[in-house]
This record gives sequence, structure tokens and C-alpha cells, in this order.
Amino acid sequence: MKDINQHLIAQTLKNKISNILFEKRQKQDAKIRLKNIELQKGKTNSKFIKLSDEYAQDVLGSKIYAYWLYVYCAMSGKFKEGWIPDNYFWKIVIPKTQGDYGKLSFQKATTFQLFNIAVFPDIIYFTNGIFYSTDYKVVTENTLKDFLFKSSEVVVFKKDVSMQGLGVFFFNKDSFDLKKIHKLGNGVFQNFINQHSFFSEFTPLSVATIRITTISDKSGIPSVRASFVRFGQQKDKHVNAVSDVIIAVNIKNGKLDNYGYVSHWQAIEKHPDTNIPFKNKIIPFFDKCIKTALELHRKIPYIGCVGWDMVVDENEVIKVMEWNAFHPDIKFSEATQGPCFTNLGWENYWKENN
Repeated sequence: MKDINQHLIAQTLKNKISNILFEKRQKQDAKIRLKNIELQKGKTNSKFIKLSDEYAQDVLGSKIYAYWLYVYCAMSGKFKEGWIPDNYFWKIVIPKTQGDYGKLSFQKATTFQLFNIAVFPDIIYFTNGIFYSTDYKVVTENTLKDFLFKSSEVVVFKKDVSMQGLGVFFFNKDSFDLKKIHKLGNGVFQNFINQHSFFSEFTPLSVATIRITTISDKSGIPSVRASFVRFGQQKDKHVNAVSDVIIAVNIKNGKLDNYGYVSHWQAIEKHPDTNIPFKNKIIPFFDKCIKTALELHRKIPYIGCVGWDMVVDENEVIKVMEWNAFHPDIKFSEATQGPCFTNLGWENYWKENN
């Protein structure tokens, strides 16, 4: 009994420290974004700060959720009821809507088992030291290279946990290194995607990413709640969180917002390298992207919120590069398009913990 009590005390202390560090990181992130926004738009109205404090305390249960509301107010120029702060989403919403099932999106080899759909460019899964085709037949190391490069000169390897553009590697037949793959660990090989000319106009060297965020309500019915597109910059081989250019997308028609954002949400009107403006640009075949996201989410109705990363290829076909169910980032969408997640009851989830 003594050992059990000591373990519980140690675990409680560990959770408290983890929570303190989490809030510290979140607050610092929000402060940086708020500062950048205010440099361009001016000081946030004190009335909105007061409303944020009150809303965080009265509706969400704690003032610690206010600082992301400050950021949303600064971006929008107003206060809106129904916003979900990023730290509230992490701590309160994710455990209720995803649970451990959200982590399935980290396990690349589960993709075809879950969805059984050819919109994913997956070729080979490398899992626990074994290579599998998408129909889960073992591919020997002797035949692996020919299998990988039979339809593409370049393949992309993504580690199981490859968030924010990390853990992504490119190989051609000459640079392919089996020893390196074993060191990298579990992941997926995908065909390189040649994107539609619409995206290449902005960023010719890296494949753009359309994020479509869907939710599944308590009836298991999915709906699209937000979207944005991410472009790489000049030296990027792929889109990553450090240098990406992110632009909100109208979910009704695929139209880009007039402004994009770089480095902690500094606003720009055109791509910094190609000087292509965002205004009046409409993503081609966006309706197909929406349809694909909804079709996929219907297959996993037990996961409450998913971010689908896709693009339209040169043949006007939708390709889904990744799906993100553990923490599909909502803060940018809330700041630019929100509130995106009303009528779901998320603001009441904290009460169930008390």
C-alpha cells in the first residue's frame, strides 16, 4: 500500500509540473503572436481584454484560457463568444473528443486499414523492422528499391510522428539508403506529388498543403469547420512550421483570404519569394477536397476532430498526404475564421472534470 501511495504522489507531482510547463509554453507562444499582431494592427482594445478575462473565467472555467482569446481579439479586431483557446483545446477538448484513438494518425501503417482509399500516396509501410505494401504483404529488402521507384523517381519517407514538417525525408534511387531507414524507424514511403499549377505559381519547389478541419458530432455526422493552405518558402523542400506561409481559406468556395501570415502571424499580402498576391485566388477543385475530407471522416466517426492535409495534383486528382487526429491545430482557424466550433458543447467539457 505504501508503494502504491508513493507512486500516486509521484504521478500527481509529475502531472502538476507537466501542466505548469505546458501553460508556460502556451502563454509564451500566445504572447509572441499577440506582439506581432499588435505591431501591425495596434494595441488590442482594453474592452476586448476584459471580455476575454470574463469569458475565460465564467464560460471556460479559468482565466488561464484568456491569453489565447487576447490573440484572437487582436487578429479579429473584436471579441467573439464561442472561441476555443488553444490551451483549452489541448487540455480539455482533446481528451474528450479523441482519447487515445487520436494517436492512430501517428501510426502510418494503419492508414489503409482504416480508410481503404487510394487518395493516399502511400507505397510502403516500414513497421517494427518489416516492410509492407499497402495491402499488408511483406516486401523483402532485396526487392524494396524496385518496388518503391517503379512509378516515381522520388519518394518521400515520413516517420510515424512527423508533425509540423519534422521527420520528412526525400530519396531517389541513388540516394536511397536502407541503413538510414532502419535508423529512422517506423514510417511510410509515399510517391512524390507533382502539384497543380495553381500551387506551383506560389511555391514551385515544395508541395503546398491544404488543411481541412472536420468534426464528427455526437450523432457521428461529420462537417467541415475550417480550412487554410500552407506554402513553403524559397529554400524549403517541403512545408514546415518554421518557415511556412499560411492563408485562411473560405470553406464555402475555396477562396484565399487577402492576407497570409509568416513567423508567428505577421501579415503579408503576397508570397515573400514569388510575389504572387493572395487576393482573389481560388483553390481549384476545392469542392472535391471538401468531399474527400467528409468521406474519410465518416470512416472514423469516433474521433471528434481531424485535420486533413491534402493537395490537388497535376492531373487534378486529390491526394491526402497526412491526417492529424491527436492535435489538429485550431488556433489559426479560430483567430482568422472563428469561432469555428460552436454548437458542439466543447465549452462545457471542463465541468465534467470537476
